[in-house]
Amino acid sequence: MSWWDDALHRATVEVILAGALGGLVGVQVVLRRLSFFTMALTHATFPGVVAASIIGVNLLIGGAVAGGIIALGVAALSRRRGQDAAAATGVLLSAGFALGAGLVATQSGFSRDLSSFLVGSILTVSTTDLATTAVVLAVVATVLLVCARPLLLVGFDRTGAQAAGLRTGAWDIVLLLTIEIVVVTVVPAVGTILALSLIVAPAAAARLWSDRLPVITAMAVVFGVGSGLVGLWVSSHWNVAAGASISLIATAVLAVSWLSSRLRWLPTQLRRIPASAAPAVPGRSDGGSSAAARPAVVTQ
Repeated sequence: MSWWDDALHRATVEVILAGALGGLVGVQVVLRRLSFFTMALTHATFPGVVAASIIGVNLLIGGAVAGGIIALGVAALSRRRGQDAAAATGVLLSAGFALGAGLVATQSGFSRDLSSFLVGSILTVSTTDLATTAVVLAVVATVLLVCARPLLLVGFDRTGAQAAGLRTGAWDIVLLLTIEIVVVTVVPAVGTILALSLIVAPAAAARLWSDRLPVITAMAVVFGVGSGLVGLWVSSHWNVAAGASISLIATAVLAVSWLSSRLRWLPTQLRRIPASAAPAVPGRSDGGSSAAARPAVVTQ
């Protein structure tokens, strides 16, 4: 019996790879405020999964196709005058999930594979799943590294990017499809319902600790891998669903980071309070004092 034949060993490798993958792309999701879009993708893959189950093909292929259609649809609709990305995402999310529910109604019910796709089944991942996650991690890391400059320019200064000759729409599609690939890849670990927490929570927690992009990225990867490992340990020792455990640990990391950031900023805020009550300035609701604004993210 080899080391890879043990389900817990395979699960350990999978949470490391999936945690690193979620942390990497999660930085872009958090900085570009694409959490709602990511949530929509996790749900919009559902009709593709149901259709794949009905016709008898790999569920991940069905989810990837459905997610890709949603990503391209959001990119196309959000470019129309007077139409914002949030509205387009909400409409496509509802339509996609409704389509999936309609397809399920034509069947006798959820199959075991469909259930594991929704909530995750990390203890059943195969060596093929591990290889897929490793390849996707390498590809996504390469894309984010090579395309870091245009992606950041488009995200933080869209007008400047257009003036520099960048095709902002094309770079939006690159990022949206990258997020979609990550969503589909981490599904075996935590399922479509809980994938959002593994992608967003580690990056959001890392953002609370630093304003430097390299530091945020490194911390997001560490938080993602750590959440996966601790969640898997909790699952194996207390017989809790692995996907739920990983999601709760990632959320706890975000909560602790938020609390720590509030405590770190408290002395600064207290120093801004004058010894005697200052008269309120008209037009200000904070009574003459304001919380220190977080500096902008820097890339170096």
